Amino acid sequence: SEIGNLVTLEQLQLDNNQLTGSIPSEIGNLVALKKLKLSYNELNGSIPSEIGNITSLKVLKMTMNKVNGIIPSEIGQLTNLKTILLEDNKLTGSIPTFIGLCTSLLDLLLNDNQLSGSIPSE
Repeated sequence: SEIGNLVTLEQLQLDNNQLTGSIPSEIGNLVALKKLKLSYNELNGSIPSEIGNITSLKVLKMTMNKVNGIIPSEIGQLTNLKTILLEDNKLTGSIPTFIGLCTSLLDLLLNDNQLSGSIPSE
């Protein structure tokens, strides 16, 4: 995917479109990215684990898509994240304990998914 060539890109905002398909794994090549906003589209598939390569990321918004699967553990590597908005998708599994590694986090919205298990105490 050509999007992976945009290695100096700092913001990718594609909210409120009619984008379909899955999020390409090449998104992990965007190492300078600070904001990734993909909300209010028709995206499906899982969140690629390569997202953990974007250590400069501060905002991750994928609200109201059809993203499924588990929340990848690699998100725990994103210690600069201030906002994680993944509500209103089809995410499954438990609320991951590694979210506790995102020590800069101010907003965490996971509502309206299919998450199960207990709220992590860590």
